[in-house]
Amino acid sequence: MTRTHTTQADMAHRTRPRRVLVVDDEVHARQALSALLEDEGFEVRSAPDGFKALGVLKSWTCDVMLTDLRMPVMDGLTLLRKAREEYPELACIVMTAFGTVENAVDAMKLGAEDYLTKPLNFDAVELVIGRVFQRLDMRRELTQLRAERSAPRTRTRMLGSSTPLVDIHKLIDQVATARATVLITGESGTGKELVARLIHEKSERAERPFIRLHCAALSESLLESELFGHEKGAFTGATHRRLGRFEEANGGTLFLDEIGEIPMSTQVKLLRFLQQREFERVGSSKTIHVDVRVVAATNRNLEDEVKAGNFREDLYYRLNVINIKTPSLRTRRMDIPLLARHFVARYAEENGKVIKEVTPPAMAALEEHDWPGNVRELENIIERAVVLAEGDRIEVRHLPPDFGHGAFSVEADIHIPGSTIPELERYAILKTHESTGGNTAETARILGVSVRKVQYKLKEYRDPQEGA
Repeated sequence: MTRTHTTQADMAHRTRPRRVLVVDDEVHARQALSALLEDEGFEVRSAPDGFKALGVLKSWTCDVMLTDLRMPVMDGLTLLRKAREEYPELACIVMTAFGTVENAVDAMKLGAEDYLTKPLNFDAVELVIGRVFQRLDMRRELTQLRAERSAPRTRTRMLGSSTPLVDIHKLIDQVATARATVLITGESGTGKELVARLIHEKSERAERPFIRLHCAALSESLLESELFGHEKGAFTGATHRRLGRFEEANGGTLFLDEIGEIPMSTQVKLLRFLQQREFERVGSSKTIHVDVRVVAATNRNLEDEVKAGNFREDLYYRLNVINIKTPSLRTRRMDIPLLARHFVARYAEENGKVIKEVTPPAMAALEEHDWPGNVRELENIIERAVVLAEGDRIEVRHLPPDFGHGAFSVEADIHIPGSTIPELERYAILKTHESTGGNTAETARILGVSVRKVQYKLKEYRDPQEGA
């Protein structure tokens, strides 16, 4: 979970089909390519030359343009230059004959994203189109995130659209306006503090303080002083009066992180506050009343702690009036690409780098990982990858050495004779895929098979039940 918001423009890009303009003077080639792209779910329009293509662009907002380089009326390079001048957000892919790749180099200098050689290989078309759209998505997200950083941050947002996250949002909306105590449970790294901040910001206390205290970081004597404050001379080193977190949070919200770590003596005083809304500073007999909403969090099972005698049952029920359980990252895998790109944008900016892409194999490895450390682990791995990236792409080799081996494990005990053909094929594909840094197209070229076959086999190795 993290902070962000979705712009109307971004929503528009997501709700409408992805649009591709095909420009080619060869009728059959144009029709075949258009049909292929429509079968893949794209909204497609076509034009026989550059002049008519510019006319289409004036009335039709397009994401990607595929254009031949050699055409009558207006050639591909002229079209590319004019289209980039008028529509700088348009991504362009050029198509050229195999023997004139130098023309594609000129096109890349004019701003083309990629190129394809004729006659077209439809597997290569799908691969290049997918890669270009991934870059477009990342650029839009980077633009959005930069805009958010330059604007005043007044609200906390949780990034993602998975069902568990939608359910969390609904529950937060329901409880935010109440005064009841909230207990947030869940694994470490799942964003419990962000949930607490959202509850505060959506409540009537939003303009008052949000005070956080990590209960596990303090000794018993210091924890009591931090919570309730102390008078001068209350203990050795108490050279002046100090207000506690309850007084600092007056009118607002006090977030007690790792509540399961507090000792029994402090539990008694916390229970009294929750029951009577009053306390005394350490070293004082004066009763103080404050208006504070308590939100607590823990990654422990407090019911088990109660049974073991480590946590008061009455305090548990006082804290657990409303329970919110934060979902683990492995239960919301569809949010991983968006979270990954968000962290890429953050750490690329912090490190003065320009990262345009997380390669498909790297993203697949991220999506396959079990994430025992949840979003916090993902953030740390992305920061590491950004630091290690030499160019503008994050690749599999920038992830930790043993990362993603749960998805693709290369068997080392291959023997000839002694190994079956499927075993040898698996070893060849995985080893070649690994040696190319996760480049599926290069793997297919080296092995002399289609890209589609490599993709199918990698999916089969990732999920043997599905491939069976």
